[in-house]
Amino acid sequence: AAECSLTALMTVQTQLDYALLDAESVQEKENLIYQYLKKVDGRQQDLKVPEFDEGLEWLNTKGPLSLAKDLPGKVVVLDFFTYCCINCMHVLPDLHELEQLHSDKDGLVVIGVHSAKFPNEKVLSNIKSAVLRYNITHPVVNDADAKLWHELEVSCWPTLVVVGPRGNLLFSVVGEGHKEKLFLFVAAALKYYKEKGELKYGAIGMKLYRDSLPPSMLSFPGKVTADGTGQRLVIADTGHHRILVVAKSGQVLHAIGGPDSGRKDGGFSEARFNSPQGVVMKDDSIYVADTENHLIRKIDLLEGKVSTVAGIGIQGTDKEGGAMGPQQPISSPWDVALGSAGDDDKKNVLWIAMAGTHQIWALFLEDGKLPKGSDSRKGTCIRFAGSGNEENRNNAYPHKAGFAQPSGLAPAPEEPWNCVFIADSESSTVRSVSLKDGAVKHLVGGERDPLNLFAFGDVDGAGINAKLQHPLAVAWNPQKGALYAADSYNHKIKVVDPKSKQCATLAGTGEASNDVGPGFSQSTFNEPGGLHVGESGRILYVADTNNHQIKILDLDTLTVSVLPVLAEEVVDAFVKPSTAVKKMLKLPKSTPKIEMSPLSVSSGQNVQIQLSLKLPAGTKLTKEAPSFWALSAEGDEWLLQGQHETGDIMDLSHPLAITAAIPTSIRTPSPTLCVSACVYYCSSGGSACMMKAVLFKQPLQIDNKAEGDLAKVVLSYNFT
Repeated sequence: AAECSLTALMTVQTQLDYALLDAESVQEKENLIYQYLKKVDGRQQDLKVPEFDEGLEWLNTKGPLSLAKDLPGKVVVLDFFTYCCINCMHVLPDLHELEQLHSDKDGLVVIGVHSAKFPNEKVLSNIKSAVLRYNITHPVVNDADAKLWHELEVSCWPTLVVVGPRGNLLFSVVGEGHKEKLFLFVAAALKYYKEKGELKYGAIGMKLYRDSLPPSMLSFPGKVTADGTGQRLVIADTGHHRILVVAKSGQVLHAIGGPDSGRKDGGFSEARFNSPQGVVMKDDSIYVADTENHLIRKIDLLEGKVSTVAGIGIQGTDKEGGAMGPQQPISSPWDVALGSAGDDDKKNVLWIAMAGTHQIWALFLEDGKLPKGSDSRKGTCIRFAGSGNEENRNNAYPHKAGFAQPSGLAPAPEEPWNCVFIADSESSTVRSVSLKDGAVKHLVGGERDPLNLFAFGDVDGAGINAKLQHPLAVAWNPQKGALYAADSYNHKIKVVDPKSKQCATLAGTGEASNDVGPGFSQSTFNEPGGLHVGESGRILYVADTNNHQIKILDLDTLTVSVLPVLAEEVVDAFVKPSTAVKKMLKLPKSTPKIEMSPLSVSSGQNVQIQLSLKLPAGTKLTKEAPSFWALSAEGDEWLLQGQHETGDIMDLSHPLAITAAIPTSIRTPSPTLCVSACVYYCSSGGSACMMKAVLFKQPLQIDNKAEGDLAKVVLSYNFT
């Protein structure tokens, strides 16, 4: 057998590809592929795929796989991919569907050969995060030096290579959008080699990486935003396929969708998303870039409903648009932002970073007009800027400009900017598109050659001398006149002065880690993907994606904290926040439990509890997420019949009075009454918020010897 390259294969496969274009029926295509297989299989020497190097890092398997030792008798699909690539992401659903049709026990094995574009993508821990984020369940090998890529002469991402049961090269498919051809190739190969008796049907040793991880409250949060008051945050909990609305304290108010992916409108508990990313609020509505559903969704918090406002639910290839939203196919929207298009300042348009077609689109929420465009009616979804070619091309005419997977948007409507800033991830640049005339301009990163998408690095500097690595988000701070960029693959937050084009590191060390302060220079991040400026320019919220956290950067004190996301159960849309908290009480494992001395009581007697709680100095209760107390009885629920089991904690300047009545009908003589308190408080400046709880266990001895109508007990605790 001779080792080979895709170049050698293409001299054989090209004739088949042309014939398939002319074929009219599936049967005719199947016959053509079958004859091609007989021809390729009848060669005197197989085109032999090189073996995987020893010592490579593998995921989702019990150990390394070898074409010669583990995969003889299997039809193997090699998916050459890099996890930043939107085209590679588009192929993953096809591979997942293929694996549902044919498993390793049918003779098929899919292997992801990760061949990195960016240095950051060579790191195994980052590939692990991508495998989890994209729900990849087939084996993945980290070919960090792209050795197999070079040996086979692969030229672009994604490339799919179909290998026969002898390690013999059969087919290759380059790029996305070739699902039918891939499925025909694989089905034909399985049938052909089954007839020849060369297939083996045993399972390979699979061990999914995701099964080894503990659950977390957030899973790869992609983006974060806040309402106009700053009192409610919205988190795209991307890995859990849901949207969370939380109070500034971190208490979950609404959980919408999840935990599984899907595509469904309706109430909050029945709605489904698929890896949502961008989120933005307009009054009591949230617009969502439902990325892998290729949709724009609208969450109405007042009605408790989710609806689709753009997209048809399958990936579109249209690069012009112009149809009404629900009839307009779109492709992998990654971020959304509110803006104005027309003669007035009302927020009448939703800007969309359309990563899948490398463009910026607009969804009109009211009638309006794009710069250098015609009038558009409410509901129209249309291209604003970008030719659709994957380029780093700036141009005075928006349709002639080129983007490369735009992933973050930050409108800056104030003069002299009057633009939307764009994190253009695959060109490693920050760009802008003018809201006056649509001109697309460079700000920082990249280089002058519009076709060079490999000009990345980690360099502070001005304009083109600054270097970024796959930035995924930008956020504008009008109060400080500063633009923040999530330099995602450098694990940093950078700040840009749009006037001088100076770009400098604001926070992060460049190490992919999870250190929290105390200062910006000591804090670390792991592929942060979302930013939002809040609190009148004082706070920068960071979706620290691979750390599964929302971090809070106080731009005045230069300190970092973590937003504590505090709920563990889904809250229904129509439950008021204070009531919702009480319904879903589940104390953290770290909650201190205080055992009290037994209290002697009589049936029919009232127990008056004085609850005295003190907060740390310099903090105050958070009004947005009302603190509360609750009674429970650890299996003796009869003790609570007719009681007020919960109540709000609004003021801790004096002890709270809680009264519990001992029932006249006693079932057990020694029940335990539990009193828990859950308080939400922030520092006086509001830069850090947290939840703390305490549980008191008060044993009762019901002996009817206690005198008087009232038994008193004092419960005290100082939070630290």
